[in-house]
Amino acid sequence: MARDGGPRIGVIGSNNVDLVTYVNRMPARGETIEAPSFEMGHGGKGANQAVAAAKLGAAVTFVSKVGDDNFADATLKTLTGYGVDLSHVERVAGRSSGVATILVEAASGENCIAIVKGANADLSPADIERAAEDLKRCDLILLQLEVPLETVYAAIAFGKRHGVKTVLNPAPANPDLDIERIRDADFFIPNETELASLTGLPATTEEEIGRAAQSLLAKGIGTVIVTLGARGALLATPAGNRLIAPVRVAPTDTTGAGDAFVGSFARYFAARLDVEAALAKAVRYAADSVTRRGAQKSYATEAEFEAFCATLG
Repeated sequence: MARDGGPRIGVIGSNNVDLVTYVNRMPARGETIEAPSFEMGHGGKGANQAVAAAKLGAAVTFVSKVGDDNFADATLKTLTGYGVDLSHVERVAGRSSGVATILVEAASGENCIAIVKGANADLSPADIERAAEDLKRCDLILLQLEVPLETVYAAIAFGKRHGVKTVLNPAPANPDLDIERIRDADFFIPNETELASLTGLPATTEEEIGRAAQSLLAKGIGTVIVTLGARGALLATPAGNRLIAPVRVAPTDTTGAGDAFVGSFARYFAARLDVEAALAKAVRYAADSVTRRGAQKSYATEAEFEAFCATLG
């Protein structure tokens, strides 16, 4: 599939600065607790997916917005360092950059997140058109829901119009998402919570998840991939459902694991692996990412990932 010899990925989406506090337990409503440590990092679902693909060797074009604050300077410097093409990332005067406040529970690695969209809310269909010539050369375009829905719809239509496959990660879940306008997305990748929210169906057991995924196929979605965390992933197609086996690791921090999955899946699918083989790689890549703290900084390079896979046999 790769058009110019190597995988080329377009990412249209968000970027955030992550303000991460590590806690021994999650505070109750109205409670103040002492936390042992704090870190500032870089995230946003769009930027995370772009970095994962870039660190694995893909050529990545990022279409996004930053504010006119110091956070923007740090974000641009970081993404450039990871090799992401920022030709189509613009500053928005008078706006803050996107910010995510994250609490991570030390024992489990689980997290809760509050996001301020900031300049991400200004990403528009016009920005897609301005980046059109570069996006047309991509093998895949990755999309998420931390930017306006009209921009997501426009990107899916752009991909359909120009023969570029699109991947929609519907995160965070948005009840206003119009299924009719995302039918042309080639891959739809929710987690269990997002699947339940978007379908109105239970999605706890493997059987329930399979039924909910098939309900999306019945509405016209082509291929549904449900990320299951420590349980791996489920691939749903009109031919049936298939579980992609998990990799067992001791988690340190699950922040950004879903984005590691999506970005790595895109990189390997664009490099001509079939869907199931690319998903097997993505499950392993996401598992490796949760063994380290943070989002983008936890993602392995291609050499590091190969070394991790070698330890699994």
